Amino acid sequence: MSLLMTEKPKTETWSPTPLLDPKSLNLFFSPKDRLRLTVGAEYSYPTVKPAWASPLNYPGRYLSLLNGKGEEIVLIADPHDLHPAARDAVMEEVARRYLTSIIVRVLDARSEFGATYWHVETDRGFRDFVTQSLQENAQWLSPKHLMLIDVDGNRFELVDVTALDDGSRKHLTAIL
Repeated sequence: MSLLMTEKPKTETWSPTPLLDPKSLNLFFSPKDRLRLTVGAEYSYPTVKPAWASPLNYPGRYLSLLNGKGEEIVLIADPHDLHPAARDAVMEEVARRYLTSIIVRVLDARSEFGATYWHVETDRGFRDFVTQSLQENAQWLSPKHLMLIDVDGNRFELVDVTALDDGSRKHLTAIL
């Protein structure tokens, strides 16, 4: 599978979309909590952030690697084409970045000055979080499936709002 590199390489023979072999990508942690990318001896990116290009339409495919400024370095069509160690490193970072808690009950929700304060029970325990601008940070993934993104970028999902208890639906209806 081929990759497209969107940044201009440091060589004179640059073309707008050079093809890269996924096996040439070395992804690793250094220091232990920072994902890095090297491509041969020529290119090194000290901070790499993986992001799914189209997670709903193509789950598990089309993984974009972004630099520290959020600019795309390379698009990987199929992460399985990477070396196992590189794939393990990038998938560990993906799991950390896309950590999602499933909300099972909404215990309280109130809005003040454009911020919404939530007290919920999730599959990982009780959580309090804040969302800003629900128009931007409450995304309906289907008619019943709602994702909330808090001010820290954490994701909270309501998989089926119709399956919530009456109290939870009452809080949700009052906010949305």
